[in-house]
This record gives sequence, structure tokens and C-alpha cells, in this order.
Amino acid sequence: MKIVAAIPARYASTRFPGKPLADICGKPMLWWVYQQVSKISVFDEVVCAIDDPRIQEMCEKYGVKYILTKENHPEHISRIHEVATKIDADYYMCINGDEPLISKECILPVVPKEIVSAPYFGGAMRILTDPAETIDFAKIKLVVSEQTGKCLYMSRTPVPYPRGTLFFKYKKYVGVECFNRAALDFFVNTPMGDLEKVEDIDHLRFLEHGIDLHFNYVQSESISVDTPKDLEKVRKMIEKNI
Repeated sequence: MKIVAAIPARYASTRFPGKPLADICGKPMLWWVYQQVSKISVFDEVVCAIDDPRIQEMCEKYGVKYILTKENHPEHISRIHEVATKIDADYYMCINGDEPLISKECILPVVPKEIVSAPYFGGAMRILTDPAETIDFAKIKLVVSEQTGKCLYMSRTPVPYPRGTLFFKYKKYVGVECFNRAALDFFVNTPMGDLEKVEDIDHLRFLEHGIDLHFNYVQSESISVDTPKDLEKVRKMIEKNI
């Protein structure tokens, strides 16, 4: 089974332009992600899927393997699909380029155990412990069946609503995803549905068409850098580690 790790990194982030090049303790953020992912032996290849000459210059300076993809991909899944058209593999593990603290504990639970032909998506989730993250619309919340591990819904608002009981824990999407080629082909050839438009969550395209999303718990202190405030938090954590 061949697994390729692809790290999408877009320069023109709406909330944080130039995010992949943001400095963390003397190195660009994308460098930190690439180093972390490259330590994991399960991957046959690790490549960054970039879209800008400024990121390309950084990759060449630091010896980061990359594929220069189109600038006009509407979201990261389409960018991973372009990688799949250039590198043949059974699975494509997408690790977000804004997860500089990502570790094998966040990734290995998502690795599939067998090859399947039907569209397949696997993802990572963790329990939310920070109230600020729970109400932050940038952090995607999950409703997942404890019996099957299948995702029932994804939202930017805290779900489910605690009307009947307070004895539950919110779950958060972690930026690790696994696709086979069939899932990637389906996504790029299927128009956006109403729920995806409303929530602005790409993965709802699968759910709206009855394709299962499988999520596994991970032990994670990883923080996705969505804003400059997140960046400051990550800097402090990395400074402490080094």
C-alpha cells in the first residue's frame, strides 16, 4: 500500500496572508510542518502542494520537496487532487500546512488498514478542552457516532445543542485527512451543495451525497494557525520545546 503525504500551502489566505512563510523561531511555518511529517515512516513520499513563487523559493532554500500547483484551486481538496494526478498512490494523506505542532500521534490513527475502491475519507478529531475554541467559528466542530465512528455533521457553531443534557464533550476537527483517488475524483467533479455553501466546510460535499466520513480520536496538542493570535501561541509552545 502506497501512501503519499501532501501538505497544501496557499499564500493568499483570506484571514492570514502569507501564512506558510510566517516565522516561528527562525524558520517558516511550512518548514516546521514538513519536518514533522517527514519523521513518519509510513509515508512513501512527502510533498508540499504550493501555489506561489515565494513559497517555492522558501522550499528550494530549505530543501523542502514541493509540487507547484495551480493558483486558482477553490479549496485544498482540489489541490490534493492535482497532486494525485502527478503522483500515483493508494492513499493521499493531507496534513494542513498550518499545523506546525503536528505529530505521529495525530496522523497514524488516520492511516487506513486496507485498500478500498469506493470513495474513502478518513479524518482526525479530538475532544475540545478550551471554551474559546468551542465558540471560535474557525474551529470546525464534529458530530460523530460513537457506535460507528461515522460523521453525522460538521459545523462552525457548537453542535450538538445541549438541551437534554450537559454530559457530553464537543469534538474538533484536526487538520489530518486521508483520501483515495476515487474520493478526490468525486469531489472535484461534484458541484457544491447547499450545506457546504452555508457552513463553508468542504467536507459537507461528501455527506450531502451519502459518502461516509470516518473520524478517529487522536491525542493532540496540535494547534492550527488560523490567525496571528494562534501563531503567537504556537511560537511560545515551540520555544518551550526547543
